[in-house]
Amino acid sequence: MTRIGKAIMAGEMALNRAQGDTDRHLASIELSTAAPSDIDGILGLQEENQPEQGGLLSTRLPRAWFEAALNDLPIIVARRSERVVGYLVTASREATQNVPVLAAMLRAYPGTLHSYSYGPVCVAADERGHGLAGMMFAELRKQLPGREAILCIRTDNTASLRAHQKMGMHEVAAFEHDGIRFLALVYR
Repeated sequence: MTRIGKAIMAGEMALNRAQGDTDRHLASIELSTAAPSDIDGILGLQEENQPEQGGLLSTRLPRAWFEAALNDLPIIVARRSERVVGYLVTASREATQNVPVLAAMLRAYPGTLHSYSYGPVCVAADERGHGLAGMMFAELRKQLPGREAILCIRTDNTASLRAHQKMGMHEVAAFEHDGIRFLALVYR
């Protein structure tokens, strides 16, 4: 075998090992629809990812909002050893009308009749890069098949933009809220 052939084979083996590591990493994750007992974990993860903590979340939703949202559309949570390590929020237009950044998003792109607001999505820092956001989105799509998801992402959050584009979402509008530029994306 040539040196180039050996290098290609070594590269393929490294990719396969990396995929195997990711598969093993995700195998110990439990996904489910959020329950009231998950709210403390969701709020803790939300707080860790606020801009003043170095995160890029665009809003801070209060406990009462999450409590009400549990009766609206699914909130997907990811747990490892009972610890909430990720969450993905979905909500109806009615539930998001008083969240300023989401109201701005819906003015920029109102969506279809049965569309829903997707996000925020939050993954614990030590769980990023393993496909957890995509795994939660796949679970969500099983629960809300055929409906348009609308989300917004800050333009400076390139990791989230890349991850959501990999999940098949595409840009439909750009807007500004509180001096910050956002893109509105959809999944159909």
